[in-house]
Amino acid sequence: MSGELLLTLLAALTLQAPTVPAGAPAAADTLGVGTARAEGGDFPPVGREAIEALTFPPLVFEPPEAAEHEVLGIPVYHLHDPSLPLVDFFVQLRGGAGHLSREELAAATALPAMLRTGGTSALPPDSVDLRIDLLALQLSLAGGGGGTFAGLNALTHTLDEGMDLLRDLLIDPGFDKETLEVWRGQEAEWIRRREDDPGSLAYSEFNRLMFGDHPTGWIMVEEDLSPERLSRERLRDVHGKLICRDRLILGVSGDLTWEDARERVERFLEPWPECDGTLAEPPHPEIRAEGGVFILPKAVEQSTVVMAQPGGILQGDTPEYFASRISDHILGAGGFTSRIMSRIRTEQGLAYGASSLWTSSRRYEGILGAVTATRPERTVEATRLLLEIMEEFRGVPPLDEEVADALSEIANSYVFAFASASQIVSRRMAYRAQELPDHWLERYLEGLQEVTPGSIAEVTGTFLDPSRMTILIVGDPERFDPGIEALGTLYELSPDGSYRPWSDRP
Repeated sequence: MSGELLLTLLAALTLQAPTVPAGAPAAADTLGVGTARAEGGDFPPVGREAIEALTFPPLVFEPPEAAEHEVLGIPVYHLHDPSLPLVDFFVQLRGGAGHLSREELAAATALPAMLRTGGTSALPPDSVDLRIDLLALQLSLAGGGGGTFAGLNALTHTLDEGMDLLRDLLIDPGFDKETLEVWRGQEAEWIRRREDDPGSLAYSEFNRLMFGDHPTGWIMVEEDLSPERLSRERLRDVHGKLICRDRLILGVSGDLTWEDARERVERFLEPWPECDGTLAEPPHPEIRAEGGVFILPKAVEQSTVVMAQPGGILQGDTPEYFASRISDHILGAGGFTSRIMSRIRTEQGLAYGASSLWTSSRRYEGILGAVTATRPERTVEATRLLLEIMEEFRGVPPLDEEVADALSEIANSYVFAFASASQIVSRRMAYRAQELPDHWLERYLEGLQEVTPGSIAEVTGTFLDPSRMTILIVGDPERFDPGIEALGTLYELSPDGSYRPWSDRP
């Protein structure tokens, strides 16, 4: 119900005269209102005046916090929520493919899936699945360049058995041979079909183009799936490097007090092996900075355009970082109200979607740029417009209203970060894994409030330079509109990552 309709209904109810027997005093007289009116005295407000006179205490949002504990030297975050007889148990393991060599990429990528589906030394895969069903568990494992994450959701009375099963999957995996071959086949099929999805192809090739021989730029190839690089022995070697006690962060939320949770966490941790050594830190990437226009020819009905330059910003508690977040929101990451979406889609009708991107990490800079997809015949027009929008934004203070709207949109989404106890706990674990302050979300919002149009102009004037953009276009060059030569030096890019001057094409 809208606010205006609610006011109308309340006013109508307030003004409606009750039905009374003949000869009885009016309701207003019964209340003394009629006498007060006749004598010029005070009387309570009615209608809209009564509604507008209502006062309410200010809303104060005090989000629940996860408590931090230590069990057997391992950090554990806990938040009690007895609303349902359910418990979430989380395991974060720091270290992934980004900490290993290129030859270990396939094994590190396969590891989370094989931990979940490859059984244990005592149970074959189908028995593990049956046990998960019988105990009504939800169990998942996922991984990336920075680590492995496992999640278990269980009824309170089946939690013990669920935690035992998860522990066995993690530290005593079976790496079933047939399951491994299934994974190898699925990955080989993905490699063969990679070019069938122009959007995914564009993003993976762009990462390789920008980051080169760095984990961010690595792409799986058939050689990675060879028995030498992907075998049960290689999996066990990678498992020993990544799945060990010193890399753990744990979390518990739901229908379990800390007293009850602690003894279960201790039992979960006791058999875990110590780590053999320290993992190498991921190398700092040498991000491409010399620009250029790379065309990956593909006869498709939509061109994908990706462009970026080195971002120059590290994630951290600095004015530049916070200003870059608001800048990105106003420029293109804020959806329909952003400048890029307004111009590209709403005004010019060049694309269904378009956005900016400004990535960063704690250790090294990311990239700054924009993406869109459009008809082949308007490829150059859309690309040129993206560059123009960024040039107009560079070093110029945005409107006060743009900054206020961006802050409001981000702040209004704040409460959704506390929708569940499990969400709160897993976020605290993620902050710990990324070496961010425990209350980073709160500090992040405070830092955004300090951003001004002037600080945005300063950060975009310092770091944003459209002339340095590396531009990748996946599409049909035979159908491109004229003028692509004016965008920069042209190259033809191959799906294997190699490229040559456009003029050298046969």
